[in-house]
Amino acid sequence: MDAPIPIYDLRGDADRDRFDALLARWRADASGRGDAARTVAGVIDEVRRDGDDAVVRCMRRWVDPNFDADQIRVSPREMAAAAKGVDAALMKTIREAIANVLAYQTHIKPKDPEPITVDRAELGLRFTAVRSAGLTVPGGAAALFSTLIMLAVPAQVAGVDPRRIAVIHPPPTNREPDAATQPPIVAATCHELGIETLYRVGGAQAVAALAFGTQSIERVDLIAGPGNVYVQIAKAQLNGVVGTDGGFYGPSEILSIADGSADPAAVAADLIAQAEHDPGRCVLVAWSTDVIDRIVSEMRAQLPQRSRRDAIESAMADESCAVLVADRSAAAAVADHVACEHVNLAVVDPDRLMSQIRDAGEIFLGDRTPVAAGDYYAGPSHCLPTGGTARYTSGVSVYTFLKRTGTVCYREGMECGQVEAIARLAEAEGLDGHAASVRIRRRE
Repeated sequence: MDAPIPIYDLRGDADRDRFDALLARWRADASGRGDAARTVAGVIDEVRRDGDDAVVRCMRRWVDPNFDADQIRVSPREMAAAAKGVDAALMKTIREAIANVLAYQTHIKPKDPEPITVDRAELGLRFTAVRSAGLTVPGGAAALFSTLIMLAVPAQVAGVDPRRIAVIHPPPTNREPDAATQPPIVAATCHELGIETLYRVGGAQAVAALAFGTQSIERVDLIAGPGNVYVQIAKAQLNGVVGTDGGFYGPSEILSIADGSADPAAVAADLIAQAEHDPGRCVLVAWSTDVIDRIVSEMRAQLPQRSRRDAIESAMADESCAVLVADRSAAAAVADHVACEHVNLAVVDPDRLMSQIRDAGEIFLGDRTPVAAGDYYAGPSHCLPTGGTARYTSGVSVYTFLKRTGTVCYREGMECGQVEAIARLAEAEGLDGHAASVRIRRRE
């Protein structure tokens, strides 16, 4: 039986082009060019011009032909009712997940450093939260309430008032009876988090509405979160009109490095778990053909048990691969080359291997650490860079919602030497007004 995933041998050059072609497809979305970018630009112009009418047209075009402006906002009363309808055991677990994320984000929240005095100037730095935030929570095939937790808790820890947090979450696509029929779990989680603003919209039109504001949707200062390529491109095109998280959080990705100590069933399960996102993308890396064969065999055995088998098989065949490399160092080099969203190190000494890897959205150490723990429960946000963007950006965290402001104070005024130093620099740039603004404060 054929392997469910292509296998490339990177110990030589024979398969290098095929591997790089796969990564090029992964990165094409993050480039923000092509037909998708043109479509998004058109949607943004529509929403800027026509507000709610444009949002409704887009929702009817791509989500539900019966969508109406009255459906845009979910009322707090609906959210409260949804919370009452959630299974008590599930709600208890949601609260546990919220507590874990809260503990981690509180732990990493930066504190204002003590001022430092440099050449008589007292210099400081302060962190302040953005006033309002819009959070993009994917919908469609799955109601990802976990994403809401991973976005909202860091925002609240940063200091964003829950009443100034708006959530966009689209209804299921073309599901009967209409778009108002939306899984209650996201609304219930909003209620649990104290969030009062939930919009039943998604896509580029929802991002544009948060950026500009419409009759029903209030504009925000910053937009953060994952979504499909249209959502991510919309964030990029609107950056400047509104603040954004600066990341490309698109189709889910995993890279697993395994050696002979790894449990093949666990590694295979992690790969399948990310592939079921539809779309999902996977890379298995090993320096042993036996390790690859055993994990691929496990993948083949587990696939029939999965409810999203068709989506997983498509992701494995078209968007994924296993690669054979020469050794551990080569495996680390492949990890950096891919710069993957999730990196799982199923090896004897994961800490040592981690020290060789620079570029990853989040790293999971050891085959006993499931990537799904990061997706739902552990603490760090699962909103992570994709498409190779982990080379230069990071996942959503409390830092995403904080601004840094430097402070300068000459409490005793400036000495003549300092005045002349600054004036000399200003005059060297031809800016005598700057020089004069310093000299006027000269202390005799």
